[in-house]
Amino acid sequence: MDTILARLCPAVHACSLTGAIFPAFRPPKLLDRQPLYYFGNHLTIVPSGTPVKIPSYSTALDYELELGWVLSKPLFNATPDQALDAVGGFVVVNDFSARDVQHAEMHSGFGPQKSKHFLSSMSATMVCPDRILPRVDALKASVEINGKLVAQPVSAGMRYSIGEVLAHLSRDEQLHPGELIASGTLPGGSGLEAGRLLSSGDDLRLVIEEVGEIVHHIL
Repeated sequence: MDTILARLCPAVHACSLTGAIFPAFRPPKLLDRQPLYYFGNHLTIVPSGTPVKIPSYSTALDYELELGWVLSKPLFNATPDQALDAVGGFVVVNDFSARDVQHAEMHSGFGPQKSKHFLSSMSATMVCPDRILPRVDALKASVEINGKLVAQPVSAGMRYSIGEVLAHLSRDEQLHPGELIASGTLPGGSGLEAGRLLSSGDDLRLVIEEVGEIVHHIL
């Protein structure tokens, strides 16, 4: 596992071994003008509690703990306020990643493909927005593997608000009730950052306080 981490991201591997602070991520300049995102496959989303098999083409399965929200109203060319009013509830989202496959795909210039859309998961319950929105940028989270705490991410530091993200997504494009959008990985909410990828036999637990949890056994 250490060999895989060292090969995929030497800086992350070095920090996980020494305990040093992980160097700040430098986002692309496009982020100054718009939210950045990618689409996943809604047909490969599974609920919490589903046993998960490592893809046959990967030896570096990772998790990504994210805050998700579900639309309750249609949106089209919405303002941020209109978009925020369309949020029907919040869930916990886990974006599984095949890191060894992702490394090559990202360097192709086309972004993530089989490294991402093979599987995602979400909590079994959804929480009403009035419970989450007042403190959406101050939610505490945790990651446990085999009962051991490996990370305590937080939701603070979003570059764009939920309303701004949805307004951007709805530009000249119809969004429908039931669509799921996720925040992107909470800082510290991936195994790559924690220096601990997933292995067969692991029990994974991802929690965002007041929102819910996701648990998986890795086959």
